[in-house]
Amino acid sequence: MEPGLFLDGLPHLSRRDAFAWCAEHGITAVEMGVSTWAVGRHLDLDALLAEPDERDRLQAELGDHGLRLACVNAASNPLHPDPAQRRHAQDRLRGAVRLAHLLGVGTVVTMSGTPGGRGAAGSTGVFPCWSVVPDDEPIWEWQFSEWLAPFWHDFSRWAYQEAPGVRVCLELHPGCSVWGVETFRRLEAVTAGNVGVNLDPSHFWWQGADPLAVVEELGPFIGHCHGKDTKIYPERVRVHGVLDARYPVRAAEASWHFASIGTGHSLDIWRALLEAMRAAGYDGVVSIEHEDPSYPSREEGILASLDNLLKLVG
Repeated sequence: MEPGLFLDGLPHLSRRDAFAWCAEHGITAVEMGVSTWAVGRHLDLDALLAEPDERDRLQAELGDHGLRLACVNAASNPLHPDPAQRRHAQDRLRGAVRLAHLLGVGTVVTMSGTPGGRGAAGSTGVFPCWSVVPDDEPIWEWQFSEWLAPFWHDFSRWAYQEAPGVRVCLELHPGCSVWGVETFRRLEAVTAGNVGVNLDPSHFWWQGADPLAVVEELGPFIGHCHGKDTKIYPERVRVHGVLDARYPVRAAEASWHFASIGTGHSLDIWRALLEAMRAAGYDGVVSIEHEDPSYPSREEGILASLDNLLKLVG
């Protein structure tokens, strides 16, 4: 496996400075965002799609630093109930697929999307509605049949025609309509076979699920991996549970928070997880995603992840 970095972890650095930082610390693969949830602004999607010179400049900068672009990240809500936001997210997702194809990159990461609740005449509410709601337990089936299945059926076939070598990998994240094993299986069954999984173990640990079991269930679908841990505080969970709504997340009081690799779960657990992924056929990039609030600087948190990751794959 190969250590990588999602450059949203360094939003305060220019692209060249972020590349230089990666090269200095032995990182060889990067992931960069282009969509509505991107924190960093390292890629100008419109310019890269329109101008071959811009794509050449990006490739030259990567080469100058011994890097390769492993993934285009298009995290957003392509099923947002607000038509303008939905259209923008879908446009950025299509643009990410086109860009990956033009650059010879085989992976785009995104989210399944979350539509609104049921409204009049097939419309949805104003805000996204996650399906775990006590007043309307069957809402997921409605969202699936009316929104998820139609969009992903058509989008996956469009992507297959436009970019046959690109795999779109969904980040299974609570709050999105596809967040676990069974919801992914339902969605994948309506696609053209080019929709996979971006495995981020942190999203399973805080729910109480074991990402090793997820790998055993979905191994052949894994096309990308985010390197991120979860730190859980059992004594705080006893009071606040894992659905702790306090925000912003503060390490000193949160029930749990995302963490650098090896600081929430032991390296033995991580080693077993990576070995299971290899056995399932994934031997690619582990893209460090820094979201740990316990470090004074982003660089320190990333280096903590990298140090432990290199003990596992170096």
